[in-house]
Amino acid sequence: METTGRAGPQDASASGADGVIDGYLMADFPWYGLDEAFTGPRWLVRVGAAADGRVEHGATGHGEEPSFRSDAEDPDGRSFAVVVTVAGRPGRSSPDGTGILEATSVSSAAWLAGSGLLSCTWPTRMDLAFRQSWLDQQTATAWELADDLDNSAWSALTLPVDGTPAEFRYRESEYGWVLAGPGQGGVHIGAYGRGMSAYGLGFSVIKDLTAYDR
Repeated sequence: METTGRAGPQDASASGADGVIDGYLMADFPWYGLDEAFTGPRWLVRVGAAADGRVEHGATGHGEEPSFRSDAEDPDGRSFAVVVTVAGRPGRSSPDGTGILEATSVSSAAWLAGSGLLSCTWPTRMDLAFRQSWLDQQTATAWELADDLDNSAWSALTLPVDGTPAEFRYRESEYGWVLAGPGQGGVHIGAYGRGMSAYGLGFSVIKDLTAYDR
């Protein structure tokens, strides 16, 4: 898969609200969220940056902020969709000059979306001795699936991006859904969610980040 690396860039968000939005404003690419058809709450998730501080990806949330539980352990049935924006980057040298970073792609967005879904749905009631093993196994599976978007686990789903139909790769699991596809302005879009159907979603460039800053 063409990605910046499985471990991912470091988290560049800060603990305060001002620090979080500052990270988004540092990006040299457009951010995506759900389009105006979505009228619910919007919130910032986090951004990821390379070792030199350059913002590489980030996510914006829509709906109810997810609890860190599986569906079966979440009686409130929280509905949310998180949109991941990944900067389109060519293969390049790492900031410290010691290696090569691979190009980003739609698979990069699929991986970040898949790992994002796992981060907010893993079963908290699982015995601690098995929890990390479960998470490692599921993470490896998400990585393998993102590496092969033509796999039968994925289906095609056409959704609007800035008003223009675009083809996404889509899959469901017992924990929610994940999708990934192309954006405008040299970025890749990923998304994950639960309790909110992916079939009626549309994506657009965020014109005002303060709508997410709460």
